[in-house]
Amino acid sequence: MKAAKKKSYLLLCIVFFFWYAQYVYIPYQTPYLAAINLSTNFIGMVVSAYGISQLLLRLPVGLIANVKEKHKVFIVLGSFLAGFASVIRIIQPDGWGFFIGNIISGIASSTWISFMVLFLGFYPKSKKSYATSLIIMVNNMGVFLAFLSSTLLFDSFGMKLICLLSCLSGFIAFILAIRLKYPERIHHQFSFQNLFKVFLDPKLLFFSFLALIQQGIQMSTTMSFTNQILSELGANSALIGVSSIVYMLSSVLFAKVGASSWITKLSTSSWIILSFLMLALYCVLIPQLSSSYLILLLQIIPGMGTGILFSLLTFEAISDIPSYARSAAMGLFQAIYALGMTVFPIIVGYVSLLYSMTTAYFCLAIVAVLGAIFYCFYCSNRTIKS
Repeated sequence: MKAAKKKSYLLLCIVFFFWYAQYVYIPYQTPYLAAINLSTNFIGMVVSAYGISQLLLRLPVGLIANVKEKHKVFIVLGSFLAGFASVIRIIQPDGWGFFIGNIISGIASSTWISFMVLFLGFYPKSKKSYATSLIIMVNNMGVFLAFLSSTLLFDSFGMKLICLLSCLSGFIAFILAIRLKYPERIHHQFSFQNLFKVFLDPKLLFFSFLALIQQGIQMSTTMSFTNQILSELGANSALIGVSSIVYMLSSVLFAKVGASSWITKLSTSSWIILSFLMLALYCVLIPQLSSSYLILLLQIIPGMGTGILFSLLTFEAISDIPSYARSAAMGLFQAIYALGMTVFPIIVGYVSLLYSMTTAYFCLAIVAVLGAIFYCFYCSNRTIKS
């Protein structure tokens, strides 16, 4: 176990800088775009652009990575694009610049499949759940420190410096990725016929669908429109940054719970159901509140969704997938939840424009409750079959 941690240290460093680059500008993206008089509908499209390229590319990347086993190439490319995306934002700091930048960032995130699969290759099957929680925890740590630094610097230096930090972090990840080495290579009998059978695996598809709900809600609320709600309540940029910090700090802490023995205090089923219901409560309460400080407190809830729920959904989705198809299965999993990241912000922006933000958030709450209900049906059917 200790040897695996030591071997995977460089990859964890790359993960940290990669996600720092991808998220350092996020707390202020929506308020910044609103401040330059973009409509909520267009802001929703800008936020969704990040998911569009992932939706289109994650499955092909997973397939290519599965056939060629060239994970290092994808990690190097993804790290470079994470930095390059913010070059576009610096050159063209308007709605279209962020739209193009988010598409490139989405292409970079499409390579996350290779990060995950290569990292899991350092660990035996009995430790895959631990390894999944560990890499997601480091992911969240990168995002947390990105949010912290942007909060401290945005008021004084503005969006251009924040995007510059994104560039530097992405290019640091790129330089480190060039030095990356593989664990022992896994040889297997490859077959496209067996590979495509995996795509019809009911468990993989079901947990991918649940991840679509979780990621869609997170991208629509915590990563975008919750910050706009705070801004409309009169919160300054520092308070908006603190809101994102609370969210990411709770994500890191809950991911730490997922990588420790504390996760066994409740069953997997209980954690998943509780997390979805808490997300529903979050979506109901956020647009009703008139206090920015209460919203800060509620940011702990989506942190639980990211730290525990997403880790469990990822592990459950691929836990029974054979090693020869793991990259492709991860690609399908990530492509499906990228659909939620793409569609949900567009819907929230459109519904809020036609009706209100309260109505849009209430719709998200209903979807979260449906996620819990669908999972209960899944557990019931599994019990009957066993």
